[in-house]
Amino acid sequence: MMSEKKRKQYLEELRKKTIKELQELLDELKMELLRLRFKKQVQGLENPMEIRKVKRNIARVLTVIREKELRGEQG
Repeated sequence: MMSEKKRKQYLEELRKKTIKELQELLDELKMELLRLRFKKQVQGLENPMEIRKVKRNIARVLTVIREKELRGEQG
């Protein structure tokens, strides 16, 4: 799991990005989640916690996008 310090760093990095960059990152994370789920079904995962990490990162990105939308930021 991510330590508190790493989590805050990750959020800071996300907040520096534009909404468009965040949308692209979100698409990448969703593809990664799809890939992990497929791999889990076919051959199993070495570390099943990877799925949880990706899902939480998706939630973080969505949260930052929502914050930016509420502040009225564009692009």
